[in-house]
Amino acid sequence: MEDADQNSGWYSEDEATFGDRLAGAREAEAMSQAELARRLGVKVATLRNWENDLSEPRANKLNMASGVLNVSLRWLLTGEGDGLNLPEDEPEHTPEIRDILREIRDLRTQMNSSANRLARLEKTLRKRFEGGQA
Repeated sequence: MEDADQNSGWYSEDEATFGDRLAGAREAEAMSQAELARRLGVKVATLRNWENDLSEPRANKLNMASGVLNVSLRWLLTGEGDGLNLPEDEPEHTPEIRDILREIRDLRTQMNSSANRLARLEKTLRKRFEGGQA
């Protein structure tokens, strides 16, 4: 593992999401989603949601994941600190690619927010129907 100074920008907040870093670290350890999920004591669907940035793990699972994947907790959260080595043959992203990656990250965040809002509205509606307030 190399320090973030030597990997300037690799898996940083501008280049990758938490889910990207989690998936990258899992793949670097040659671990399947099923294997990592088992080791963390979660369902594969839960891990998949984390890797797709649809939800985030609790602190205890996050800490376990950093240990199992041999990366620092700080790197997993921010892309800074001890994490994955910079690929030798990976070209520097162009500004256009960085903009696209940033837009994807923003859209994932918006989708997560919308999904949470939808869940709250459905819960409110369910309570009203169950309480006879339809």
